[in-house]
Amino acid sequence: MTDRFATTPFGGRSLSHAMFAVQEKTARARKKLAGTDRNHPEKWALLRSLTEARTAFFLSDRTIAVLEALLSFYPETLLDGSTPLIVFPSNAELSMRTRGMSSATIRRHLAALVETGLIIRRDSPNGKRYARRGESGDIERAFGFDLSPLALRADEIEVHAVQARDLARAIHRVRSEITIHLRDVSKTIDAGLGEERSGDWETYADELAALSGRVSRHLPLEMLRVRCDALASLRVRVEKTYLESLSDKEMSVSDSSFEQHIQNSNIDYHFERATEKGQKQSAELQTENNEPGRIVALNKIRKRLETARRIKKHGEGGAVDDWPQLETKSVPMPLKAVLSACPQIADYARDGIEDWRDLMQTAGLVRSMLGVSPDAWERAREAMGEINASITIAAILERIGEIRSPGGYLRALTDRAEIGQYSVLPVIKALRGDGRA
Repeated sequence: MTDRFATTPFGGRSLSHAMFAVQEKTARARKKLAGTDRNHPEKWALLRSLTEARTAFFLSDRTIAVLEALLSFYPETLLDGSTPLIVFPSNAELSMRTRGMSSATIRRHLAALVETGLIIRRDSPNGKRYARRGESGDIERAFGFDLSPLALRADEIEVHAVQARDLARAIHRVRSEITIHLRDVSKTIDAGLGEERSGDWETYADELAALSGRVSRHLPLEMLRVRCDALASLRVRVEKTYLESLSDKEMSVSDSSFEQHIQNSNIDYHFERATEKGQKQSAELQTENNEPGRIVALNKIRKRLETARRIKKHGEGGAVDDWPQLETKSVPMPLKAVLSACPQIADYARDGIEDWRDLMQTAGLVRSMLGVSPDAWERAREAMGEINASITIAAILERIGEIRSPGGYLRALTDRAEIGQYSVLPVIKALRGDGRA
């Protein structure tokens, strides 16, 4: 009889079939939980999950705020759904704990919580909220709001919270890709127009304008994917047109341009197998202790001086044979040395790998197969240079069985490259195992 005591609303409010169904469902669930330790969620963790899943329950942020205020009146941290959990604050107290919300607004949000079945209204004979205590001081009867349905639905709430988190991550990922596609397509079109290269750049610009504009925060994931796919398709066509407009001379990689991103490194000659977390902490520590801005500037100056000395000694196309000179003199390694150390990447090339251009195109394909995000790939290309980033992808592919997260590993190496602490030379040497380029 206790569960069915005073379940109808006071005054002019009528009893709906939904309210009665919640009460019956709650009573049955309590009987199942009686005498067990199940379903004792922590109230604030449960409220956080409900906040994430609020759209699944058609709750507003202000309704969640009212529920938070109700939970604050329950003294225990864990909610035991097997017994009634009644709180009895006045509207004035609720207003104080909801930062001054008006009584009419509080009543509206309380009604929403009741209709959703997250709380049950336990009205007294006169409609007031209070507790009646016995001679020992313990509460014998309380009238107010029963929070036990919230505890009993903890598993359901957590399922919806997980789905909401997955959706939020998917939306963030697609929105990031849209931003990158917009930037890359725009800059490639600008380059094509500015350099007066062959291609239908005006048409591409019109297509880009149609796909540009503000991406609404409330745009559904399906609509975001449609725009992302359209931009990806446009990006492929724009980049293909630009690459086809380049001459063989422009596509060739000179010693100086290649060595612009190769520098000495303090990393171990063995290909690192540390976890992503450890690598990021190491990179952050190096950044903090070494004044990264100054180091990057000094590294750029040092590379230019080394390149100038090499050109002066060996000529523009000079090369040094042995590996120690290769690193200290900053002379680029031959493509055959990379393919010898990383033969697997050739299996993914459409027509084989004959030059650096083929390697870069193949690396762009392989990085998506490895699960490397466009954002991580873009950062690596900016920090390492196009060729060094491609060589790094080839090396990761070669050791894919030993790397738990290729995307996280590339980000960690990118962090090092940004502070001048990464070079592909030791990596290729370790993969070859013979010390020869």
